[in-house]
Amino acid sequence: MPKKIRVLVAKPGLDGHDRGALIIAQSLRDSGMEVIYTGLRQTPEQIVASAIQEDVDVIGLSCLSGAHNELFPEVVRLLEERDASDIIVIGGGVIPWEDIPFLEEKGIRKVFTPGTPTDEIAVYINGLYNKSESHWEEPKKIDHIGIAVKSIEEALPFYVNTLKLKLEQIEEVTSEQVKVAFLRIGESRLELLEPLSQESPIATFIEKRGEGIHHVALGVDQIEDRIAYLKESGINMIHDEPKIGAGGANIAFLHPKSSGGVLYELCEKSGKKEEN
Repeated sequence: MPKKIRVLVAKPGLDGHDRGALIIAQSLRDSGMEVIYTGLRQTPEQIVASAIQEDVDVIGLSCLSGAHNELFPEVVRLLEERDASDIIVIGGGVIPWEDIPFLEEKGIRKVFTPGTPTDEIAVYINGLYNKSESHWEEPKKIDHIGIAVKSIEEALPFYVNTLKLKLEQIEEVTSEQVKVAFLRIGESRLELLEPLSQESPIATFIEKRGEGIHHVALGVDQIEDRIAYLKESGINMIHDEPKIGAGGANIAFLHPKSSGGVLYELCEKSGKKEEN
């Protein structure tokens, strides 16, 4: 039987409200974790001492007072000082988006902003310990941007002669009824997408919206795990399983209704190292 994940939920500083922390603690218990709640007005020293004594895997910090930029990094620093940096620290509360890069730079693994569903926090923690961490990391890069065109032959002079991009190859993806031209730009690509029939999704796109940007493809590893995580997080997928796309990549699309109207593609290339 696998070891239960142990989580310490703590309220550092002078914040006097803990309803949200209590709700999160109960949600984590409902998901099968062992949760220790330290109570209000804890110092970073007290939190770290309790985490080490209780042999926890994760510390969840909640702060509503605005002191997160001082208190959260101090917890990380003290863990390192006590040779306990293997304990993962996550945070939440009233934390502005502009503060998140600073907190992540200081060692906070993940920051959950106001309005985050409680089950999303449980999914995140469970995923860290029960699956490969690769799908919790940020995508490797923008693999390519897909651009719908009526004719690749007519579009290429602008991209090759005017923008001076390098044409790598042109291929047909019969399953999608589309012809694709690959144009290198740095470590990413532009992909021109020409419909081969009126049944092609690209033909439908051009008919409705005209030529232009069709999708953004994110380079990822272990695409199956990524898809499973996104579905657990409530994201609607166009593809529940990866399929073969242009260049032999494994791909899957997120439904734009779940991504702010933008069509995103997950793109997993083969293990071969690409030449830049």
